[in-house]
Amino acid sequence: MRLILASNSPRRRQLLTDLGLPYEIRLLEVDESFPAHLRRVEVAEYLAARKAAAYAAGLAPDELVITADTIVCLGDDVLNKPADRAEAMAMLTRLQGRAHDVFTGVCLLAGDGREVLFSDQTTVHFRELSPTEIAYYVDTYQPYDKAGAYGAQDWLGMAAIVRLEGSYFNVMGLPTHRVWAELAKLDALPPHA
Repeated sequence: MRLILASNSPRRRQLLTDLGLPYEIRLLEVDESFPAHLRRVEVAEYLAARKAAAYAAGLAPDELVITADTIVCLGDDVLNKPADRAEAMAMLTRLQGRAHDVFTGVCLLAGDGREVLFSDQTTVHFRELSPTEIAYYVDTYQPYDKAGAYGAQDWLGMAAIVRLEGSYFNVMGLPTHRVWAELAKLDALPPHA
């Protein structure tokens, strides 16, 4: 099967490359709103499935599209990508010194109609952060394309994460262990795997 990554995320691209999976990028604009009644893991899976559905008609029988959506949850509150500096500062102020959950929903949709939808959860524990540290991070890294206003792989992740329960790669945006296992079940791994 030819793999299609439907993501503009450089982190997801790097993770698939590091797994040794050949893929091509295809991008479509997809509305990322979700019904207000959805909670936590339901949001990530809903968005991943919605993104995959947008690609369904354009898939050849030997193609498989990978879509994903990562959300950060503090309690039942979903913290999406911040709209601006003020929202990023507010999100990080809420997250500092606390544990929160990161959910990534993934949809694997094959051109022959097979579909697998799953998600992974990681609990992330942040240390207390000063307002100066939060401002430095937001101003230097401008995390406006990241759920929860941070990336585990950059400065804030290195300086603030004290413990993870679950997959680090899930926090980066793709639960690689689950993706690999599900691709294997679909017989969609490259011959060398």
